[in-house]
Amino acid sequence: MLGKIISIEGSYVQVALEIDISSQASLSNIHVVFEDDKSKIVGEIQDVNQKEMKVAIVGELLGNLFQSGCSKKPSFKSTVRIIRMDELSLIFGDQQIKDNSQIYFGLSTIYPNYRVNVDVNKFFNHHFAVLGNTGSGKSFTFSRLIQNLFAGSSYVPINSNIFIFDAYGEYTSAFSDLEKKNPMIRYKVITTDVEDGGGDLLKIPLWLLDTDDFAQLLKVDNPNQLPIIEKALTLVKVLNSNNPDIHKHKNDILARAILDILLSGNESGKVRDQITAILTNFHTEELNLETKIAQPGYVRTLKQCLFTDQTGKMQEMEAVVDLVSKFVVDGLDLSQYKNQNTVFSLQDLENAMDFALISEGILKSNHIFDYANILGVRLHSLANSDAAKFFECSEMISKEMYIRKLITAMDGHKAQIINFNISHIDDRLAKAITKIISRILFTFSLELKERAKIPFHIIIEEAHRYVQNDKDTEILGYNIFDRITKEGRKYGVILGLITQRPSELSETSISQCSNFLILRTLHPKDLEFIKNMVPSVSSSIVEQLKLLQSGNCIAFGTAFKVPISMRFDKPDPEPLSNNADIRSAWY
Repeated sequence: MLGKIISIEGSYVQVALEIDISSQASLSNIHVVFEDDKSKIVGEIQDVNQKEMKVAIVGELLGNLFQSGCSKKPSFKSTVRIIRMDELSLIFGDQQIKDNSQIYFGLSTIYPNYRVNVDVNKFFNHHFAVLGNTGSGKSFTFSRLIQNLFAGSSYVPINSNIFIFDAYGEYTSAFSDLEKKNPMIRYKVITTDVEDGGGDLLKIPLWLLDTDDFAQLLKVDNPNQLPIIEKALTLVKVLNSNNPDIHKHKNDILARAILDILLSGNESGKVRDQITAILTNFHTEELNLETKIAQPGYVRTLKQCLFTDQTGKMQEMEAVVDLVSKFVVDGLDLSQYKNQNTVFSLQDLENAMDFALISEGILKSNHIFDYANILGVRLHSLANSDAAKFFECSEMISKEMYIRKLITAMDGHKAQIINFNISHIDDRLAKAITKIISRILFTFSLELKERAKIPFHIIIEEAHRYVQNDKDTEILGYNIFDRITKEGRKYGVILGLITQRPSELSETSISQCSNFLILRTLHPKDLEFIKNMVPSVSSSIVEQLKLLQSGNCIAFGTAFKVPISMRFDKPDPEPLSNNADIRSAWY
């Protein structure tokens, strides 16, 4: 017996010690049992001195079960003793893994050589976060977790789909040899390095993207820009269609844009220049600058009829209006092309965007020009950058085929780990691509007839760069990561966030995580954020986070009955995340 209860306040119990503490091993964070005839209440020692100890109540033993939480208090007559090993196993789990329902995580830092085995469903069926300062061991912890999952057990999740967005390209060294340890495992790298592969070059078929995806690529900052993108996506399918009657649609679009300019009331010189610009870039066999306009006694080209006289008037405007009006066809419906799968390139989309801007009246309104023209400029920059290679896809492929291709290794076998190495592109583009791929996976899961049949785990390294409180909700009405964390579990889409700055994460996303592995954290703002946003974090846990050794973590959440101080084994091999060796570099 350790001592007697002298006070019970809230969920804390103060115990007067009746043992010689100087002759005992450290009691800090050891679990104790308050036992009487009716109950066994479990607590964790928080503070201890020569005379007293403070114990936080963490749960109750009910026969062969442990129930976490503080629903009952011990009585003053309870005996106070250290927990037995058989009771501890009810909290930390069995020491031996008997089937594929559990996975080995690491060793307790409180109980020597005590293995922490975790229920697979309770961890991997929930969103999770790995948090900690730079150098605290986040990459090592995650690498070891995946190595344990695939190489540390006789039960291999061959049907898993783990997508990693690797901000530094550091995980290949940790996972590329898994196949040697188990021939059923495949690790695949999709690279953004257009010069030196080191994997399959990232390819994203443009026709699988919708308005929201292009809003990410083009960095839309005004909701009024969305209809222009939507129109461009419809027009690119019209302009690239093989429909024999498509020329009617093209002529109709051209004619309506030209009539808008003719009837805009602008000065004739400006009208002439705008129509010339349109028909120089966009024309058909029937409607172009050389189209003949017959008048009594002469025939002129449309270009000639745009001539303005010395008074600044366009004498042949009526003739031009009559000609162009003949190409307007009421009742033509472009919506039939909206959902049509058509192969197109960034150059095709750029042409369609120019056309969309013209048809939206960009040449008539300075106000529209201010927020619309920037879309064309950004699209042109993308189409003429190295990143354009990521969107060069010439063969029609469906969303299902695309995802199947993503999870297929070079040898044709199923790949379980797919690493998107996004270290070769700037943060803005990396953020857009991370959101686009995540959205494709999520929408695919939404469309499956058998819900959650194919689970996807999306792991984002340096998550504070990509999972933010940005303008997506204001512009698009939602943030894809917030939506995944709120809805993804029911469809089998699970998000894993790895970051050194939790305070910069989307509050919605981090608040929806159910499991946490938190390593040493020192920044006051991050500590306060963790305390306020992460469920079940006590002040004592926050204090522990400041003192953790590198590689040690506090694990808690749905998969853990109580917060556990533990350490993952050193990954073998390690990720490429070592610090610079300044001495060797200098000397």
